[in-house]
Amino acid sequence: MSANAFQSLRRRLLSCLSLLGLGLSGTSALAADEPSYRFSPVNQASIALTADYWNPIMAYVSEKAGVRLVLKIGRTSADTTAYVLAQEVEFVFSNHLFSPEREKLGWKVIGRRLTPAIQGQLIVPADSPVTELAQLAGKDVVYPGPEAFVSYKVPYAQLINRKIDAKVVFAGNTDGALAQLFSGKVAAAGVNSQLAENYGRREGKKYRVLWSSEPLHDLALMASAKVPEKDVQAVARAFAGMHKDPKGQAILQEVSKHIGLTEEAYFIASDGSEYAPYRRFYQSAPAQVR
Repeated sequence: MSANAFQSLRRRLLSCLSLLGLGLSGTSALAADEPSYRFSPVNQASIALTADYWNPIMAYVSEKAGVRLVLKIGRTSADTTAYVLAQEVEFVFSNHLFSPEREKLGWKVIGRRLTPAIQGQLIVPADSPVTELAQLAGKDVVYPGPEAFVSYKVPYAQLINRKIDAKVVFAGNTDGALAQLFSGKVAAAGVNSQLAENYGRREGKKYRVLWSSEPLHDLALMASAKVPEKDVQAVARAFAGMHKDPKGQAILQEVSKHIGLTEEAYFIASDGSEYAPYRRFYQSAPAQVR
């Protein structure tokens, strides 16, 4: 095994061990009596890629905020959201909490990642014979999971509203869904436009878009109502100031490469008003996806 291959393997093993709560997220410099909080980002890629992206960010934010953030991720996006709903985490990066029922849980938007607007899409491989949505009737359409707002709820609602009876398949995350699509196991996929573009660039895959939703902002950084306000503000400031600090900027530039984001994908403050389209969706969404 080459030295580069060994280092890559070691890095991934450490990332995965960190997900098991063994404290390998780079926060050892913090005092033992500092507050400790669990952070759960929605699964948008494989667990290894997710860890590669978030662990260095967690270490930086923990150091700057003076609180310990520990990454907690489930096997699928639905598993991760289940942790959130069971109040097993204190900070999230999610868009799964804007339904009327979940807003009652008291989660507060404190920031978001500055990326171009995204869309929910239904896509097929570039060489697929399927050219319009109606042709998906009776066919398998894969989605990351039942909690995926942009990739599942929005595209599936479109099929329901058009009375197109396609079969729903869940893959666990976007990478898994797109792997099924390009292997020919399913006819189409519901995706987040940004994640599909990143996957296509990373894996050299071409696809055709059958339908796109209105533009939406990506996932929100959110804090639980049970976290003391001073700690919420410290974490929010650390995220929002990361790109202004040479050390933080270097980390963002490096980890963004792992998941296909550009160097401009940094975090900014938010009061949650940008997520009004999510709330509007639930006002008229089919019962199956509320």
